[in-house]
Amino acid sequence: MIKQNIIFVENRAGSLQKVTGLLAEKGIDIYGFACFDAPEFALFRMVTDQADEAEKILSENGYMNRTTEVIAVDLKDQVGGLNEVLKVLGECNVNLDYIYTSYHRGNSLPIMILQAEDVFMTENVLKNNGFRVLSSLED
Repeated sequence: MIKQNIIFVENRAGSLQKVTGLLAEKGIDIYGFACFDAPEFALFRMVTDQADEAEKILSENGYMNRTTEVIAVDLKDQVGGLNEVLKVLGECNVNLDYIYTSYHRGNSLPIMILQAEDVFMTENVLKNNGFRVLSSLED
């Protein structure tokens, strides 16, 4: 599993850029992200090269945030690659909370970031069905 940062960002013009600007100033690389809108706050999920440091910087700057563990799994870069993973998870009765994508920096192949109710069971389902689960996005 890998660490993910979750940040509550005010739903106003320029608020998200302030978060990404703070991280850029400190040299933190965002590998993948998803942002979900709500009436007053946006929920910004991201995987970086320094999750713990990102959490510290954001906290010091007044942002409500936390780190959680998520699963990162290789996707085949072909038609149906995402469907293949989702089919196995569905057949094994894995309920996903959310998914988003990233990619390998070295070879530009896609990676699916996912959260499920039971991450350990989900990770085992993926591994037992031949999928490569990553321990780092730098793998």
